[in-house]
Amino acid sequence: MSDLQPVRGTHDFLPDDMRRFRRVVEAARDVAECYGYLEMATPIFEFSEVFKRTLGDTSDIVTKEMYSFVDKGGEALTLRPEATAGVARALISGGLSQHLPLKYFCAGPMFRYERPQKGRMRQFHQIDIELLGVAQPAGDVEVIACGAAILRELGVLDRTVLEINTLGDSESRNAYRGVLVNYLQGHKARLSKESTDRLDRNPLRILDSKDEGDQAIVADAPVYTDHLNAASRSFFDAVKQGLDTTGIAYQINPRLVRGLDYYCHTCFEFTAAELGAQKTVMAGGRYDGLVEIMGGPPTPGVGWASGIERIAMMLAETPPARRLIAVVPVGSTADAPATAIAERLRRAGYAVDLGYGGNLGKRMKRADKLAAAAAVILGEDELAKGVASLRDLDSGQQTAVPLAELEERLARFR
Repeated sequence: MSDLQPVRGTHDFLPDDMRRFRRVVEAARDVAECYGYLEMATPIFEFSEVFKRTLGDTSDIVTKEMYSFVDKGGEALTLRPEATAGVARALISGGLSQHLPLKYFCAGPMFRYERPQKGRMRQFHQIDIELLGVAQPAGDVEVIACGAAILRELGVLDRTVLEINTLGDSESRNAYRGVLVNYLQGHKARLSKESTDRLDRNPLRILDSKDEGDQAIVADAPVYTDHLNAASRSFFDAVKQGLDTTGIAYQINPRLVRGLDYYCHTCFEFTAAELGAQKTVMAGGRYDGLVEIMGGPPTPGVGWASGIERIAMMLAETPPARRLIAVVPVGSTADAPATAIAERLRRAGYAVDLGYGGNLGKRMKRADKLAAAAAVILGEDELAKGVASLRDLDSGQQTAVPLAELEERLARFR
């Protein structure tokens, strides 16, 4: 046996896994389309500067988690750790600002070098929606409503909790930054080295620290919402009112933040306690400063990303595979006609399995193993009469069916 294994933090999607995966993506795509979000895709790798500029040189993702490499042409490239930066880059490089507002849905793999655990892999997959060019609170409400609708369609919404908070505008952020720094300075000796380094450059990122000592300090820090100006409070009130109007339940979590400077106003997460430590199912917020940081025109934006694997783990059951029709030739003279009939049925939209050898018994055992719905049995006697023996593999009932009527008579097995 070969000792080759998948790379740590990656895994194979076998058919049962893939059906769960597809269920999430297809449901999300359909619901997003109902909200006017059209599917697009960005490259799996970008110039490293795309992520360094947006995520910040001091963020954990950039310093510890990005899969970066220099290609044969000497270009510094990075496998995408998240989707939003690539979408913003596409807006700029594609000259799409003149078409605002833009509503995009994305699905695909992301890559982060971190400790693999349940619900967190090094190659993982996300669905993602981005609303670009809408500054009003209605945009925040819509993206949250779309996310809730996807979770509802998948039957998991009632097992999640929507937590929301506001980061306010830049004026509110700067005011809070000063208050937070004053508080943290009093605990500087107990902060982790990483948070001490961030204290001057970006103290808000300390609120995202995973260090338990830092988290204990942050637990008693001043609350962001106590330092909002009137405009920021009004914006947040409008978001809450919009969620109330759409019937979406939420809890306000004053400790929920986003450490990056381009985030503002609404941030939110759908969480599911059943997932354990990696309980975040969907997370997003408003990022009005992102496109400008990347060198584009000032462009408001709001969106979210959701881990496909995490939602798939929550599905009540694996979606059933499409049931097959087994075409079973008996004797070598039936092989060619069986092949022709199998292809004819496939072109009519049936899923068909045509075994590659064996007697009638072996072929029927294969049909049972595949959970086929029916078997079309073709032997010399059947072919001489221009019929096939059609066996319902659930009831065991078998009837002779004219070959010309096969498509019609199989309709009940679709």
